[in-house]
Amino acid sequence: MPKACLALYQRNLLNHPWRAIALTAVVTVAMALGLPNFKLDASADSLTLEYDDDLNFFREVSQRYGSDNFLIITFSPKSGDLFDKDNLEILGSISNKLKGINGIENTISMLDVPLLYSPKISISELDQPLNTVVSDGVDKQAAKKEFLTSPIYKDMLLSADGTTTGIVATLSLDQDYLSLVTQRDNLRLLRDTEGLDNQQQLQLAAVSQEFLDYRTAKTAEDHLRVAQVRKLMDQYRDRATIYLGGPDMITADMIDFIKSDLAIFGIGILLFMVATLAFIFRSARWVILPVVTCAVCLTIVLGFLSWIDWRLTVISSNFVSLLLIITLALTIHLMVRYRELHAVSPKKDQLTLVTETIESMAKPCLYTVLTTIVAFSSLVVSNIRPVIDFGWMMTIGIIVAFMVSFIVMPAGMMIMDKEKMAAKKDRSGAITAQFAHFTERRGTFVLLLALLLTLLSGYGISRLEVENRFIDYFKSDTEIYRGMEVIDTALGGTTPLDIILQAPAFEQSYAITSENELNNDDYDFDDEYDEFDEYGEFDEYGDIENDVAIEPLKDSYWFSSAGLSVLTELTDFLQAQPEIGKVSSLVQLNQVATDLMGHKLNDFEIAFMRQSLSKEIYRQLVAPYLIEQQDEARIQLRATETVGLKRNELLAKIQQFATKEVGIAESDIRFTGLLVLYNNMLQSLFKSQIMTLGAVFVGIMLMFLILFRSLKLSLIAVIPNFLAAGTVLGGMGIFNIPLDMMTITIAAITVGIGVDHSIHYITRFRREFAVDSNYIAAMHRAHNSIGQALFYTAITIIIGFSILALSNFIPSIYFGLLTGLAMIAALLGSMTLLPTLILLIKPLRK
Repeated sequence: MPKACLALYQRNLLNHPWRAIALTAVVTVAMALGLPNFKLDASADSLTLEYDDDLNFFREVSQRYGSDNFLIITFSPKSGDLFDKDNLEILGSISNKLKGINGIENTISMLDVPLLYSPKISISELDQPLNTVVSDGVDKQAAKKEFLTSPIYKDMLLSADGTTTGIVATLSLDQDYLSLVTQRDNLRLLRDTEGLDNQQQLQLAAVSQEFLDYRTAKTAEDHLRVAQVRKLMDQYRDRATIYLGGPDMITADMIDFIKSDLAIFGIGILLFMVATLAFIFRSARWVILPVVTCAVCLTIVLGFLSWIDWRLTVISSNFVSLLLIITLALTIHLMVRYRELHAVSPKKDQLTLVTETIESMAKPCLYTVLTTIVAFSSLVVSNIRPVIDFGWMMTIGIIVAFMVSFIVMPAGMMIMDKEKMAAKKDRSGAITAQFAHFTERRGTFVLLLALLLTLLSGYGISRLEVENRFIDYFKSDTEIYRGMEVIDTALGGTTPLDIILQAPAFEQSYAITSENELNNDDYDFDDEYDEFDEYGEFDEYGDIENDVAIEPLKDSYWFSSAGLSVLTELTDFLQAQPEIGKVSSLVQLNQVATDLMGHKLNDFEIAFMRQSLSKEIYRQLVAPYLIEQQDEARIQLRATETVGLKRNELLAKIQQFATKEVGIAESDIRFTGLLVLYNNMLQSLFKSQIMTLGAVFVGIMLMFLILFRSLKLSLIAVIPNFLAAGTVLGGMGIFNIPLDMMTITIAAITVGIGVDHSIHYITRFRREFAVDSNYIAAMHRAHNSIGQALFYTAITIIIGFSILALSNFIPSIYFGLLTGLAMIAALLGSMTLLPTLILLIKPLRK
């Protein structure tokens, strides 16, 4: 630290420690007042790309076809057959009560759908009111068979063993939400491409705040709706096994799990760290000071975020833990350095000891902070807003951690009585000394082991996968896991995917209509259809002058034999994929009509069938899959997460088959739905984080060059960081831990931790080398001094975060384990590989 800065620091802080503590307390209290406004955001908007064209298309499709957001309740009676009167009445009661919950637009269950085979009807009856399973005189066993075998209902309403059914509650489409988010995104895009004038900037600020407030209220409503549905389910749990599923349920439960882990395990981590610090330092003072410093830092940062309504998301939920790690590392370095100086010069006064501590640690700690910021800056290049926010949050948090550590720790030291802080003998020096002796004697082994780890890391990284299966976020004995498993295996899958198809541009379809639009009242199809051959052409004896005419109908391609043939080929392929559950389209209606007729329908019969459908049949079996005005068809499917779902591979496989095998033009097919949006997010995370690690290391290399002013020393410092990051990522690949929205930040975490160790060790090694220009002696002294600080930091964090292994939220378990692995890799790298390279290359001048 420059002498002028040190003098200013001493005059304003060290000479007036109580004033510094008082000012810090005022700021802390002021920030703490905002904590009641602290919020977590797990909405779909927080998990999608900021400028994702697929997101805009998803919203357009939702407006055209209606909401595809749903909750699904599985129902398995505990006694009697599912089709018994009592059980059907319970099912009906649940369904009716669901309709009374705010935000549920309608419900559909096996009680509501029309029966086409119980008994089997004719085409001409499709415009008549049809029976349901609760209609008088309906054969329940025949209805059960229909639900199990009908192309329309199979794998959707009834499990294969006939014991489980489901109620699908479709949620209302929120037009206000879509309007606000569209306005905001359009203005953001304009800002980033062309720029905004003053009025547009004010408009963007206003609509952004309005949307944020609206989304906050909407999130609360969604959470309340899930709670109300669960409360309703509780009324029937004594009579049936009931589970809840759906995107909103997953969102609500993820928030609850994260909040629980932040509260329960946050306290647990703190207690574990307190116990570890007490065991290491054997002094209440060296426990209180770092804990108070960490608490002040977290309070200030979280309070600030709460005041400006900057929310943590699922992606940034580890922010609190990371900030705790960084702050604790800074405090331990200051404590260890102070105790070292006190042991060497016990007669020096407190002011001198603290001043020398700050003078020697300011520069390495400052560069540690700057290089850690560089590591987390890789997050800012993402085009996912929560990831960008996470990068900025970490930047702000690291800066605050540095400032608070260099205010609270020195001021606390000045307030304490020096005589009561005599250095106590600990055993960590023996451990770090063993590392030094091992490095001195087994340098070649260390290098060979590093080479082997490099090869293994490369192999593991090559096996890394980017995936996001929500079911893998929860333990198998949790209710949410069991519910998602039942929905996947018995009721057609969890994650929705839509395939939108446009009719070929060159196609012109024809429909045959009568003057009265083939109204069944005056056209007897059964008597007349035999006048047409199987290709829909008129028989030479047919009279067509007054009854029928052929006219071009632009919106009829998908309701023709040609269009249905394309849909059938694609649907058959989809149904053959193991990771796909229920597939719904116009094909199922055509299959039923074909079965009812006893032969494949020609174009005339297809046109007649369409005209014959009642409004209710059309609403249920046609409208969700066809927009005639736009000549657009939709195939709806749900992916099953329990069968090894790999979203990107699945989408590529479907695209390949549709374009190469079926012959659909690439411009005529498009995917949408939550599966697509989450996949886009994951692929973007991979590209922006893993693929930019090289750029991050270049930035860190530049920081090392500025700090060490030596190319050799900078390269030596980078190598253990490369290996540490590679070890963690390679370990994930070898043990099949996927990179997803929760684990993607582990690369930045590992680099940040490794950089901290490298800077502190090399800085101390240079200082020790300057004493006698002896590499071996300098290494031993560095291990016995800064090595202890690195060892304390690693052990404290590893033990503290090990408690996360008890969480029910799998990402929290992974975060705890991977953080521990990162600390071990960084510690071993700084204690063995780093000094081995220094001894081998000898980059320092005498």
